[in-house]
Amino acid sequence: MTSSTSEAMRADAPRRRRRYDGAWPWLFVLPLLIGVTGFYLWPIIQTAYYSFTTWGVFGGSTWVGGANYAQLFRDPQLYRSLLNTVIYTAIVLLGVPLSVWLASLLNTPGLRFAQFYRVLFFLPYVAMPTAISLVWRMIFNGDFGLLNWFLGLLGIDGPYWLTTPWFALVAVSIVGLWSSLGFSMILLGSGLKNIPPELYEAAELDGASRARQFRSITVPLLTPSIFFVLIVTIISSFQLFDLLYAMLGTHNAVMPKTMSLVFYFYQSGFITNDKGFAAAVAIFIFALIGLITLFQFRFQRRWVHND
Repeated sequence: MTSSTSEAMRADAPRRRRRYDGAWPWLFVLPLLIGVTGFYLWPIIQTAYYSFTTWGVFGGSTWVGGANYAQLFRDPQLYRSLLNTVIYTAIVLLGVPLSVWLASLLNTPGLRFAQFYRVLFFLPYVAMPTAISLVWRMIFNGDFGLLNWFLGLLGIDGPYWLTTPWFALVAVSIVGLWSSLGFSMILLGSGLKNIPPELYEAAELDGASRARQFRSITVPLLTPSIFFVLIVTIISSFQLFDLLYAMLGTHNAVMPKTMSLVFYFYQSGFITNDKGFAAAVAIFIFALIGLITLFQFRFQRRWVHND
């Protein structure tokens, strides 16, 4: 055996070991892959297939091609539900700059009871949506609600919030904004701790005011956290269902003009029992959220600060 052949075999030995060792990572992630495939990927594939079928009353599917999607895009209720979801999302997104400001206040050095305030803001996020909805239903009650009582003190005749189309959507959006503040503040607070305090000290020595420091240091360096909060908030807002269901109910006269995309899916699949059409609605929601998320990732380089 020549020396060159021996050197080649020695060079190939680590390569063979690397190929052999490469199976171990797959063994470790195999349980996760099985779970993701069984509980996420397969339901998506199954729903996509069902969206091209129609179901009988007693079960059994029939292939109908794109008929469900043709019916979906001809249905005015789709566009009404999409508009309601966009309005709800826009109102909830108003909580993002508010969360930035509140997180910045809670991150003030020497602030007493800061942890207590964080817990108070975070409690609505971990509370049961049904319990939150019941409390806010009493607040928004048109006859004896706390909000209308307060407006009456100011000489304003409050509306019937939960039975008037536009006000019902605004009421649900206010609750969604309120309940999402705590989660956004926790994420943004973590981002604030990664900003070097030396930057604020240098800016203060240069005579920069607190407002100028907030605009020129806090917000630009916090944009990665803000971007993540935007992604999470938009995805969760497009999944609006529980607040709407618990605050308004299925028999509320304003529901056809206030329902969200997910409630539209629920009505199609579980009230009218049109499972094939409901599957088409689900795929539409899935594709819409995916496109919005892809758009955000595509244009985040223009405003998100990268180290």
